[in-house]
Amino acid sequence: MTSLLHNITFDCRDAYELGRFWSQVLGRPLADDDNPGDPEAYIGLPGGHGLLFIQVPEGKTVKNRVHLDLRAETTRDEEVERLLGVGATLVDDQRRADGSGWVVLADPEGNEFCIERSAAERAAQV
Repeated sequence: MTSLLHNITFDCRDAYELGRFWSQVLGRPLADDDNPGDPEAYIGLPGGHGLLFIQVPEGKTVKNRVHLDLRAETTRDEEVERLLGVGATLVDDQRRADGSGWVVLADPEGNEFCIERSAAERAAQV
């Protein structure tokens, strides 16, 4: 027997607001019954998995030990600019002159995630 991935859970100060941010990142809606002030929020993902946001009293204090790597659908640079516009912050820029690399961003509560090149950008570099 093995374990199956069900949800990726974020502890956070404001479940609804952080869920709204990630909804914009992923282009997926919050669950129909999620409302401002709710202690939990949920974004369903293809394949039956989801992102679950649960309100906790303490704030984030250290760097994530696990993070999401996201691949841009447009270009990496366009996606970074879009996400900065919806509330992400730049943590570390690992873009290289040859077009490889990634960008580390943080969501409004400080959870780090990476933006990688699109599949088209990767194919063009080969």
